[in-house]
Amino acid sequence: MMRKKACKWFAEDKQTKDMDYWNRVLWSDEPKINLFGSDGGKHVWWQAGEKYKDKCVLPTVKHGGGSVMVWGCLSAAGTGELQFIEGTMNANMYCDILKRSTIPFLWKLGHRAVFQHDNDPNHTSRTATALLKKLRVKVLDWPSMSPDLNPIHPWGILKRKVEERKVFNTHQLRDVIMEEDSSVISSVLFHKKIYLQKYEGCTLFCEIL
Repeated sequence: MMRKKACKWFAEDKQTKDMDYWNRVLWSDEPKINLFGSDGGKHVWWQAGEKYKDKCVLPTVKHGGGSVMVWGCLSAAGTGELQFIEGTMNANMYCDILKRSTIPFLWKLGHRAVFQHDNDPNHTSRTATALLKKLRVKVLDWPSMSPDLNPIHPWGILKRKVEERKVFNTHQLRDVIMEEDSSVISSVLFHKKIYLQKYEGCTLFCEIL
């Protein structure tokens, strides 16, 4: 119920924003990309007697095969430099990423640019909050536990492309991610226009809650 109210507030608060506003927003996300598919289950259709054929089962890898965490951001003007996260993210590491790549890209959107990140503890830490305040970065108010509200979610496209490639270790995985990351930009920016139009119509979103 609390999340529903928060999402309703977000929609009502932003319903008067036009395309010019949304084009100045820099959206960010921090996905994990696995070496062998997703962490969740997968569904397979098979004919009678095919249940255990090779085409209907997935091989397993001890300890999951490995994965990499990346930090990325995207706006109407394009994407920022993809950052690989070494080890466990903490507030200081997050601030380093902000200073190294995210904020320099944000300034390219103009002095009225708006930065979006979720409510991860590292993002809302005193260290990160102080840095953003010091640099006078305007941060988009964001409801907790609301990844579905982010209109730009390119990682599904990137993950599917990575899965199509034969990758056997995390070093190769990083190389493939960098190669495929540039190839999905045009597709993501095309879909961005559709999502932002949906955001402009968020009055409808308010009415159905």
